[in-house]
Amino acid sequence: TKVMCGACQLSQGFSLKPKTARMTGISTLGGTMSTTRLLEKDEMARVLERLASQILERHAACQDVMLVGIERRGADLARRIAALLQARLDRVMPLGTLDINLYRDDWTSLVGKPSIGQSRITESVDEKVIILIDDVLYTGRTARAAMDAVMDMGRPKTVQLAVLIDRGHRELPIRADYVGKNVPTSSS
Repeated sequence: TKVMCGACQLSQGFSLKPKTARMTGISTLGGTMSTTRLLEKDEMARVLERLASQILERHAACQDVMLVGIERRGADLARRIAALLQARLDRVMPLGTLDINLYRDDWTSLVGKPSIGQSRITESVDEKVIILIDDVLYTGRTARAAMDAVMDMGRPKTVQLAVLIDRGHRELPIRADYVGKNVPTSSS
């Protein structure tokens, strides 16, 4: 069994499963692929609490902070972290979601047309601390695409990255500022 990027069941915990046999190098004789559960429901809650605490340690009152979840699973995580921060700060946290499909560096090689979703960022990103939130950091390409998308919307003070799982194996010089769990995996 190898741990691979894939499906996330946020209310049940967090599982990673392979998307394709080519991506994982796992034999699919019999048509099944293995899934590895990385976080149980209670562990997931603790990791999200820890991520929220780390954000508060760096940005005490979160004055100029905006959370931006990368669609799809990052957006769900951003909503959950925003709720934790709002409960502690007793105010609404600026929250947005970002569709990065037009910024992917592989969209011209995808079979068929890329599915373009909608970004929902309701206020200016200018001079804000933007915290991009995603479920898994692996090669760094999704984070790079998200940074490009944010920069097209304005000029933030800083852009930071929070991830639930860091798998390693970067192809770009990108690191997360906030990491829920480091999970060493094979690069295949």
